[in-house]
Amino acid sequence: MRRSWIITLLTDFGSQDAYAGIMKGVIAGINHRANIIDICHNIPPQDIFNGAYLLSTSYKYFPKGTIHVAVVDPGVGSQRDIVCVKIREHLFLVPDNGLLSFVVQEERPKSIVRVTNDRYFLPSFSNTFHGRDVFAPVAAYLSLGIKPRQLGSKINQLKQLDIPRPEVKETGQLEGQIIYIDRFGNLITNITRALIEQHASKKKQNRGRWSGIRSQRSEVRSQIPYKVRKTSKNKMLLPWNTMETTLGKRKIMGLGKTYMDAKPGDPLVLFGSAGFLEVSVNQGNARKYFSVDRGSKIRVEMGHPYATL
Repeated sequence: MRRSWIITLLTDFGSQDAYAGIMKGVIAGINHRANIIDICHNIPPQDIFNGAYLLSTSYKYFPKGTIHVAVVDPGVGSQRDIVCVKIREHLFLVPDNGLLSFVVQEERPKSIVRVTNDRYFLPSFSNTFHGRDVFAPVAAYLSLGIKPRQLGSKINQLKQLDIPRPEVKETGQLEGQIIYIDRFGNLITNITRALIEQHASKKKQNRGRWSGIRSQRSEVRSQIPYKVRKTSKNKMLLPWNTMETTLGKRKIMGLGKTYMDAKPGDPLVLFGSAGFLEVSVNQGNARKYFSVDRGSKIRVEMGHPYATL
């Protein structure tokens, strides 16, 4: 792995206090050439799930060899471990409390090292500010070229958060939930485009089992509004205007491409920049509009197979 002078920071320290700035000062004192990039310091205090989501949606846009330091650490000073994890040619320096849960769902770690070698810590050590005394100096030394194996011993497992997964209900609807709400009030769910396409494809297969005369079945298929058509080995076309999204007692028909696909103040559904299904309000706040929060259920239906019979 090539030496990198890029270090990202993601914390729940906020901007009111000096904590994030102090971490940068420690890094600069060890490697004054380090390029320190802030991903976010406004994670809600101790919200590991929130931090895990943001880390997973941001790290892949940085060059290979980037060192990602994430400190959302309610267990600071306790027996929880600090780990250095290599994933997709990136290094992650995090408390072992689930902060990498979303990342490791997509990519298996190449190595996991428990950070114990205090040679790379600050000489004065606090039990309440490991961001300054451990994470910052270790990241700086990594940027200068030390190997993760020099930090401690290898381990085989990381602690994982209980990340909710969408499921298909008996009604045939795909049920997910809101996993993140951004500062605009947009509601990001755990439902991906690939999952919806897979769900629609299974419904198509089930539809093929419908009993009846072959010629009649062929005629019925030509009338089905949400027909899935394969255009290549890796691509499927769906008429998204048949999609019905239910959130609370409200329903939204169709799928937008931009926030402007609804009138100002009206809700819409689209795929956001991170690839997840998102509920928004054009020039408004979907969180307030729907009176929901993280964990609220959402259901998606790609039309009824016999709606035109």
